[in-house]
Amino acid sequence: MKSVKLLLLSVVAAILTSCGTTSTVPITGRKQNLIVSDEQVLSLSTQQYQQYMASAKKSTNAANTAMVQRVGKNLANAVVSYLNANGLGTEVSQYQWEFNLVQDKQINAFCMPGGKIVVYEGLLPVTQDEASLAVVLGHEIAHAVAKHSAERLSNAYKQQYGMQILGAVAAGMGASSTAVQLGQIVANAGGQFFTAGFSRKQESEADHMGLIFAAMAGYDPQVAVNFWQRMSQATGGGSSSLLSDHPSDADRIRDLQGWMPEALRYYKPTATTATATPATSTKKTTKKTIKISTKKTK
Repeated sequence: MKSVKLLLLSVVAAILTSCGTTSTVPITGRKQNLIVSDEQVLSLSTQQYQQYMASAKKSTNAANTAMVQRVGKNLANAVVSYLNANGLGTEVSQYQWEFNLVQDKQINAFCMPGGKIVVYEGLLPVTQDEASLAVVLGHEIAHAVAKHSAERLSNAYKQQYGMQILGAVAAGMGASSTAVQLGQIVANAGGQFFTAGFSRKQESEADHMGLIFAAMAGYDPQVAVNFWQRMSQATGGGSSSLLSDHPSDADRIRDLQGWMPEALRYYKPTATTATATPATSTKKTTKKTIKISTKKTK
């Protein structure tokens, strides 16, 4: 009986992993399995983005709006040039890059698939200069380029269908309904824990890629350390909970320092990026983690 169970579980695993396509994330080289297409993800993303922007209030600060769009465009151009040079241009061929600054005091920014990126005004007093803003926008662009939204959707589908199959397997082997339900509850809890851990993995990957993207665009990546130190002070140290979906600020700073030599190899300052434009200060910002995510912000 044990050998039969192991065989069935192996079949389930094979079914789930054989679905979709396997791709490689640029810069990090990590392999990912996607079972949703770009067309599906971009369609959903466009609808959500349009709904959000219809209710959001765009910033009335022309200088800061221009800065966000300028830095975002510089980064997008550098990233697309890098991908084209490395035979990966088709990965973002359907993207339509857009960078918006909205009226919100939260220290926040978020990204939607397809290159739709939103920055909250409350973030600018913490970034303080264009290079630090480039670190944040590089992180956002990294989420889009690494297709983290598609990956999370794929994992959700795998967990859902995997649990259904495992439940059917257990029932078919004569397990009681109570045992099957308990097994599904345990599987659910494990799935949530895995999702939280995987999201931290995505965030760390976006930190890594974003640092290099900023350097590619001519922004000094070394400002990232001071930026996250300011972020830690502004948000009270970030989250260090095991179940948090974002790394702690201390972990981020340590990792960024480790990636710095790699990022500096890409760094070639230009006349445009050498001059930083300070953001307009505000009295007090909301203490909230940056939540640089691949979906609509909370």
